[in-house]
Amino acid sequence: MKTSFQMDARMHIVTISTGKIAKLHIEGDGPGRRVNSAIDKQPVSQRAEPTSLYVGALGLEGDEQADRTVHGGPEKALYVYPVEHYAFWEDTLTEQASDLVPLSHGFFGENLTTEGVLESEVFVGDIWRMGELECVVQELRKPCFKFNQKIGFQEAAALMVRTARSGWYLSVTQTGILKAGDTIEIEVGPRKISITQQNALLKAKRRL
Repeated sequence: MKTSFQMDARMHIVTISTGKIAKLHIEGDGPGRRVNSAIDKQPVSQRAEPTSLYVGALGLEGDEQADRTVHGGPEKALYVYPVEHYAFWEDTLTEQASDLVPLSHGFFGENLTTEGVLESEVFVGDIWRMGELECVVQELRKPCFKFNQKIGFQEAAALMVRTARSGWYLSVTQTGILKAGDTIEIEVGPRKISITQQNALLKAKRRL
């Protein structure tokens, strides 16, 4: 029998962010190159101002994705990232003498910045209910060169996988309205593999 539960009383949406496709300069040997990316997400609903937004089968209204093989489409409609990871990245970037700190929510390209649940507690196939939505956990986020460029150093993607701070993608099985502050309820699925375990497999595959 499936069980509905909340793993933490704090489990809710902190911020909802969207972004538009823009050119991202990729540095390298020579003049570098420019690629399309919508990794630059900006908050559109926050706890202090919880604007209601429509979420369809392909994601948030107003959100764009440049490459739907890595973010977007029905299987990766929403990207979730825990707010708990922000302190780690701010410390890391401070060590890199980055001028990006402090970080605003949406910085990692996520649509939903959440609180109260981490990768070790999230399993593929779990059903998430938030606001009017019903969603299904699909897989981890696999960071690439665009993530490195956004963060500002070349080891960022490897570090994300090694520390299992990847976040995860949701598909949307019931569309509707969502806003910051909405609580998250999880109905457990088959629980065969967690997002943390997926990170471990990706770490071995990439030999990180």
